[in-house]
Amino acid sequence: MSDRGDNELVQATLTGDSAAFDELIGRYEAKIFNMALRVTGNVEDAMDTTQSAFLKAYGHLARFDPAHRFFSWIYRIGLNESLDILKLRKRTASLPVEVAEETAGPERECLGREAGRAIQAALLELTPEQRVPIVLRHLHGLSYREMSEVIGIPEKTVKSRLFAGRSQLREKLTKKGLIR
Repeated sequence: MSDRGDNELVQATLTGDSAAFDELIGRYEAKIFNMALRVTGNVEDAMDTTQSAFLKAYGHLARFDPAHRFFSWIYRIGLNESLDILKLRKRTASLPVEVAEETAGPERECLGREAGRAIQAALLELTPEQRVPIVLRHLHGLSYREMSEVIGIPEKTVKSRLFAGRSQLREKLTKKGLIR
């Protein structure tokens, strides 16, 4: 990894430096994959989404506006790809989620995995409009402004969807006995 900024790497890629785009992939591949996994709930779909997002980004790199953050741009592409896969496949698969602490004993580790699976299952029951803001905010730590850029909707709408998603998630987890 070099010390070059994202915009510098984009420009280098546009001038034929393929290693520069490889560096951008290295910086953001895990984040795009993680988001896609949380949105689609399926490892294969997340891998397809990640690959497709970077292929589209590479093909449309000349359209990238350096006034914006590259991360927001590639994240938006990945999010759109994830939502497209959901529309096409209309399926949800179980997702193993490890929530246990590194130093936890076997009982706590087992409970952590079970809770993680239950939370992921409840998350996948939400509509994509409710699920995406929760994933972006709570799993990736994006601000409302960043979420607005990524999703392409006003901040007020982001807040509204996040509130609705949290409420639905709380209701589902209460019904499953995970929270009171």
